[in-house]
Amino acid sequence: MALEELNRREFLLAGAAALAAFPVAAAKAPPKPIVSIVRIRDDRIDAAVEEAIDLLGGIKRVTRGKDTILLKPNLVFDQRHATTKPEVVRALARLMKGAGKEVSIGEASAAATGFNSKGMEVFRTRRRDVLDPMQQHVFDELGYTELAKAARVPLVNLHSGELVDVKVPGAFVFDTLTLHRSVAEADLLCSVPMMKTHQLATVTLGMKNLVGLFPGTVYQAVRGHMHDVAAEVEPTGASAVVVDVVRASRPGLVVVDASTAMEGNGPSLGSLVKMDLIVAGENPVAADMVAASVMGFAAKDVPTFVWAGKAGLTPGSLDEIDVRGEAIERVRRVFARPQLAEWKHIRAYWGAKEI
Repeated sequence: MALEELNRREFLLAGAAALAAFPVAAAKAPPKPIVSIVRIRDDRIDAAVEEAIDLLGGIKRVTRGKDTILLKPNLVFDQRHATTKPEVVRALARLMKGAGKEVSIGEASAAATGFNSKGMEVFRTRRRDVLDPMQQHVFDELGYTELAKAARVPLVNLHSGELVDVKVPGAFVFDTLTLHRSVAEADLLCSVPMMKTHQLATVTLGMKNLVGLFPGTVYQAVRGHMHDVAAEVEPTGASAVVVDVVRASRPGLVVVDASTAMEGNGPSLGSLVKMDLIVAGENPVAADMVAASVMGFAAKDVPTFVWAGKAGLTPGSLDEIDVRGEAIERVRRVFARPQLAEWKHIRAYWGAKEI
């Protein structure tokens, strides 16, 4: 072997030995999403909300770089027992306005007595002359009109007004969703659901709450058209489509009102349970997964989590979440299960007729 070639091989071997002497650092794992669980003490919902946000890093960190914020409570009906308490939304609005943010509250409720709900019948409709006064009635009835005036925060009727089309790459149900401009252009969408079971979706939390973003003037009140189309993909008509709207609206904060929750046949006919908890997280899948576990549901039991996994949304399990504050095991209460039904059966009495 030529002397030059021998020297070259010795040089390469020496270099390899030198590199081997220094261990190669393993690729750093991405940080786990944080979810906070806080007890409400002495009925101080505002203090619990603030503590839950502090455990996420504080309001300034959570809203950094986000100037316009839309708060989306769950005001599905004009019934206080089945909706997000104004105190939770008020606390969030105060924190966000204190951080110098522009805050609004938006909702497109499903039904209200005297509008599209008469006696035992609930009707679907796209009529703006029904939907607009209905939404104002819901805001009035549930105390949100008073809240908005006191906090100087505008209320947005998501049923009508300026609507825009948003593409949903890899959609399960709708390649394009029509949403209110305030949703599409918000720097931060904050879902503020009430913790409840649900006869279609098993649970309704931060992600399922976003069904209230579907404007009734397009998808009908009680989201009749939306459910009809979604049920062609999967029988609940309320799980895969939720993942579509999550991807279209990109919620960046979930704050679950678990002061009083609902078990059994939610979202309106179940029994109330005093939980005295607030659950919060910036990752909607993580926040919902923790809240569902608090209710005694495994991730595999909730269809929305299954479809979220199919869409590549993470996390996939509780092990991938950094839970702060109270431990899940210390606050868990196994909720009475809902009597699950497919949309084709619920449709027979929920929005079967149109006005």
